Amino acid sequence: MKDNQQLTDTILMIRPVKFGYNVETAENNHYQRELSEVAPAEIQNRALSEFNQFVDTLTQRGVKVIAIDDTAEKETPDSIFPNNWISFHQDGTVVTYPMWAPNRRKERRDDILSALIKEHGYAIRRKIDYSYFEVEEKFLEGTGSMVLDRKNRIAYACVSPRTHLHLLSEFCQEFGYRPIVFIASQMIDGGFAEIYHTNVMMSIGEDFAIFCADALKNTWEQKDIINIIRDTGKEIVYISEDQCNHFAGNMLQVKNQQGERILVMSEQAHQSLLPEQISQIKKYTDIVCSPLSTIEACGGGSARCMMAEIFLPES
Repeated sequence: MKDNQQLTDTILMIRPVKFGYNVETAENNHYQRELSEVAPAEIQNRALSEFNQFVDTLTQRGVKVIAIDDTAEKETPDSIFPNNWISFHQDGTVVTYPMWAPNRRKERRDDILSALIKEHGYAIRRKIDYSYFEVEEKFLEGTGSMVLDRKNRIAYACVSPRTHLHLLSEFCQEFGYRPIVFIASQMIDGGFAEIYHTNVMMSIGEDFAIFCADALKNTWEQKDIINIIRDTGKEIVYISEDQCNHFAGNMLQVKNQQGERILVMSEQAHQSLLPEQISQIKKYTDIVCSPLSTIEACGGGSARCMMAEIFLPES
């Protein structure tokens, strides 16, 4: 299968209609905070403002953004994070994924695929739907569960209730990836808790990788992952667990319509980086950031989660 282009210049984003704190996902997403002092309508207004500013920032830098409104009919407080339920591939394949939280399953929408074909001229030649695994309580939440090195055919994944190893193996067999599995955890209330999504502590760019090695408590496993990344020729930018808590792992490298490479992150993530880390990154790519504080606090996700990469061919 052709799927070796690491960066895209086109992003799908879902404009929020009823963004808010999701009680269902909060069970194992320890980045979420309930903003009880803020009215739900105000949370939605703030999130919408952050979303629109983010889209404008990307567009001004030459990245193509296809922004589609969420529907008001369903209660989908996390619809702003589409990369968990869908992925788009270079051969025209679309994959939809099984979601751990029942209310997130409502985010899957065939009308989005129709819009990509009819309004934006993309070719969808095949659809793989893994959502039926939900009845078996097996989950794989897209490029939240998997961080893909598309060029080297590697799918990095940390074990969690949202990333089932059997389903990860099935995806890798279908798409020709090598699964690299590890255990990553963070300190929560005096104990260790599994990190719920790989993409909060790891990001793979063309020539570099953002990686929170400290989240891997097994030193042998940590060394193995470091060696695998290095063997692909990428320089590692190490981030701390504290920087992870500021979403410094939740980044995505894209390119613009002119082919310039850009690493996209939130303002909070950018502010957490040290000067030497920024210098490391800027050897390979420009940096773009946008304020996402309400989305990060209430939703427990950041810039990378908001962007579903479109690699589809044009029809």
